[in-house]
This record gives sequence, C-alpha cells and structure tokens, in this order.
Amino acid sequence: MSANQIQPKLIIHGGAGGHIRSEKGEATVRKALHTVVEEVYELLSFRGSALDAVVMGCQLLENQPIFNAGTGSVLQSDGQIRMSAALMDGARQRFSGVINVSRIRHPIEVAKFLQGDDDRVLSDYGANELLRELNIPMYDPLVEIRLKEWIQERDENFDKSMAGVVAEEALIHEPRKGTIGVVALDNKGKIAAGTSTGGKGLERIGRVSDSAMPAGNYADASAGVSCTGIGEDIMEECLAAKIVIRVTDGMSLQDAMEKSIAESRSRNRDLGAIAIAADGTICWGKTSEVILAAYHDGQEIGDTINWNNSELLGSKTPFN
Repeated sequence: MSANQIQPKLIIHGGAGGHIRSEKGEATVRKALHTVVEEVYELLSFRGSALDAVVMGCQLLENQPIFNAGTGSVLQSDGQIRMSAALMDGARQRFSGVINVSRIRHPIEVAKFLQGDDDRVLSDYGANELLRELNIPMYDPLVEIRLKEWIQERDENFDKSMAGVVAEEALIHEPRKGTIGVVALDNKGKIAAGTSTGGKGLERIGRVSDSAMPAGNYADASAGVSCTGIGEDIMEECLAAKIVIRVTDGMSLQDAMEKSIAESRSRNRDLGAIAIAADGTICWGKTSEVILAAYHDGQEIGDTINWNNSELLGSKTPFN
C-alpha cells in the first residue's frame, strides 16, 4: 500500500435488542455477518470505493432472510411489506433515500440511483413509480416466518409493539429491533454509510422509520454512522447526525459515541449505532442489551454478538 493510502475499515450491523437465546440463532447470525464482512472487505482491499462497498454490503444483508431488510422484512399491520433505505456519501456529504417502497429486492439500489438525482428522497408512490421507470423487476420479499409472525400477532390483536429482528422460529418471541447497516472507510480516506429496514413491523400503515433520515444514517468527511433500534427513539435523539457532527467539531469518535449513547440511556432510549472515523477508528454503542454487528479492522474480522452487556461502548482503534 502506498504512503498516501490508508488501511480500509468496515463495520456492519443486523439489528439490536435482546440476547440471542439459542446457539443455532447465534451461529446463524454470526455466519451471516462474517460472510458479508469478508466479501465486502475484499472489494475495499482491491481499492473499491466506500460508497460501492456500502451498497454491496447492504445488498448482501438485504439478501439474508434472517434480517429485517429486503428479503425477510417484517409486515405492517395491514399485512403488507414496506421498506426504507438511505445512502450517504460522506465525501460529497450527499444523502439519498427511499421510504416505504414495496416489492423490490434491494431498496438500497433506489437510494444509490437517487445519489445522482435532483430529488434525492422519495416516498412510497414516487418510489414505486421510479422502479417502473428503471425497469427494476418486481420481487416478493416475504418469508414464511414473517407471515407466521404476523398471523400470530393478528390473532392476539397486535399486542406486541413490533416484530422480531431475526426471522427464525426459535427467536420469534424474542424482543428485538431491526435494520441492517454498513459503514465503510476506503483506502482514499473516504467514508460512506448505508441503512436499510423493513420497519418495526405491525405498525400503522405509512409509519416512517429513522433509516431513511439523517437521524438514522449520516456521514461526512470526518465520520459515518448507521443506527438501529426503536426508530422513534433514534429520531428524537437525531443520533447518527449528532455523533458525526460532534466528531466534525473536534471530539474523538469514541468520545462522541460515548456522550451520545449516555444521553440516550438517560432518556430511556432503546437503540444502537455503528461508526467509523476518518482516522480509522471503528466504534459501536448501544443502550439495548445487544447490537448484532461485525467489523474488519484491516487485520481481522470481529463481532459484537457476545459483547459485554454492561458496556455502553466498544471500539477498535487504528494501528500502524
């Protein structure tokens, strides 16, 4: 690697919430996350851009039926799937997103297209019109376990406030919240962030998540952040933008994450975040029991699945 290049960094997440209580579930989630990290980091190691790496990572996670994004997305109260996604190019500080789009395999693809458009955030009707305009084939993201989950909740008159993040029989009753997200730093020092979700599930028709807002997905030249958890909590904290702006204003990423997460905990928020700074620091934080994340620090792959429940913050500092 030449002197003017830096070591790429990558972190991804598949949701946050309660501990995975089955060994099978833990192994399934770990394998899925590590596989995506390995594939995406290979792109970064061959001088792929942060933006391309984030899009690729989101697509791979949207393909994983255990996560609540793309295939495997949860159903809203009327039994329909409506997905949202956002992409932010930190180098250009450009945000794009799609809200409550249906019958598409990769919502992040629409966000990617909108990076080059004058109108960079589209909601349901406009987004679906754009799919037709781009000749993107229709796709049914429904998986059987999500349908079972919705039928069960309908029979119980929607007692739960949201669906589970991991679509697996053994985990269906476990309270977790879900999106998927990717933050990348490429060898030119550019940062990008992407987030995609099926929503919280069982919600009112038309409810909008944080994932397609700067509150849940934000990046500039100094840092990038993707959030997960209760969307309304993330919106009210404006978490992703807050962390990034604190780094831009001179705080270290660790200090910005710690302060923001501590503030969130003091207000009884239920959320988590992953982040990378321009100096190569990788960081994650949460108020929930667990954040399902994995990362590549340039030397090895690690994850946070069994990360100490008592800790608010974790990080991997850059090495020479």
